Amino acid sequence: MVDQEIAIAVSGVGIRFRRNRRGRRSFKDLLAGRSRRSRPNEFWALRGVDVTVARGESIGVVGRNGQGKSTLLKLVAGVVLPDEGTISVTGGVAPLIEITGGFVDDLSVRDNVYLTAGLHGMTRAQIDARFDEIIGFAEIEDFVDTPYKHLSSGMKVRIAFSVISQLDEPILLVDEVLAVGDRAFKAKCYARIDEMLAGGRTLFFVSHNEKDLRRFCERGLYLDKGALVLDGPIGDVLDRYNDDYNRPAAS
Repeated sequence: MVDQEIAIAVSGVGIRFRRNRRGRRSFKDLLAGRSRRSRPNEFWALRGVDVTVARGESIGVVGRNGQGKSTLLKLVAGVVLPDEGTISVTGGVAPLIEITGGFVDDLSVRDNVYLTAGLHGMTRAQIDARFDEIIGFAEIEDFVDTPYKHLSSGMKVRIAFSVISQLDEPILLVDEVLAVGDRAFKAKCYARIDEMLAGGRTLFFVSHNEKDLRRFCERGLYLDKGALVLDGPIGDVLDRYNDDYNRPAAS
């Protein structure tokens, strides 16, 4: 694989968190070498992870809750930084991760569309050209000038997905977004993701829905206890995960 074909390169990546939210890291912690041992209230959410993703690949990330799946996507998105190892991303990302988090309650839907799309790099002219499509996809034409905080949770997800899926970035990061919303809107989301993949986008997809993983992904990553257990065809990865998950505990 030549360098220009690589979309994402994750090498020896590790990230640790503190169980006590009030705990703070000192400058000594920040400047310490890779070999520094974790303190008692710290844990490694991911460690020693190596993944290379080619342009146009569709990757499904599987594992039980709390095993590092969402953390891996946030690292690729640049939302958090690793404590060790390196991450190289070629091109921008469209992050469908905690998608309602960047919206401002007291601003109108219209203002939130311009704010959020602008923060993700769209120009005002681009937003103007796509505004009607964004609102139409979300099916909230009657609420454009309504404060965002007055929308239902389903409407908030619809407008957030609609905005982020309009980004032209080559890498699409999706974290459990399709678990929310009614059946009709899910079908629209599926069609939009299919369209983006057909255009050559690279997909990193986290889901507990095996049907969705098999639909969108060719390759899978199985994470367990912060480590990469298996990297292979999505069917093999799901089979291994299901075998491990359903295996009775040792007596």
